[in-house]
Amino acid sequence: MKKSIRYLSVTVLILSFMLPQAAALPIGVYHNHENDANMIALTFDDGPHPKYTMEILEILEEYDIPATFFFVGENVSYYQDTAREVAKRGHEIGNHTYSHPCVNKQSQAAFRDELTRCEDIIQRVVGVHPKLFRPPQGSWNTRVYEIARERDYSVILWDLDTLDWAHTPSENISNYILENVKSGNIILMHDYHSGGCTTTDALRMFIPNLIEQGYRFVTVSELIGS
Repeated sequence: MKKSIRYLSVTVLILSFMLPQAAALPIGVYHNHENDANMIALTFDDGPHPKYTMEILEILEEYDIPATFFFVGENVSYYQDTAREVAKRGHEIGNHTYSHPCVNKQSQAAFRDELTRCEDIIQRVVGVHPKLFRPPQGSWNTRVYEIARERDYSVILWDLDTLDWAHTPSENISNYILENVKSGNIILMHDYHSGGCTTTDALRMFIPNLIEQGYRFVTVSELIGS
């Protein structure tokens, strides 16, 4: 019991810093999108990864649901076949910068370079021109927003962080999702992080439960366009 309480306290503390806030979001910045159709969006950051991304793709195919993958350009260059497989299976691909820097601390020129290099390699390898941008760590400011918007990107944040990046146990991830999910959620997960992955087991736990509850998984573009 003490362990569970301690985990919950740490989770709440982390979420208080990590969750994007709803107040005063400018046009083209989304952390969710309320709707009457029980639509929610699964998103995966930091890939592609030749092992974990492929495992996630198999799970998504098993349940016949789409997702949105925010690729890091460097990883696209390393794992080109995996990147192409994501697109081949009909999933959406977004821009997560080329090298995953904290973009709100960069100069305008440096950020433009990160955005453009990632965009270019996705276009070259996958044949897709991304229109969604997720800033690493969810860190953004007015300058980041303006540059992203001038390149016709929507800025995509989230309102449910599974903390899979912190190696949270799969059962805890699943319980958190099932206890907090609501229509319009954008759910943050990762198809790459160092030191092992609890993401895939968590997906197998909560996806069938959410489908049974009547939730419909869609891409981010479908969600925000609804």
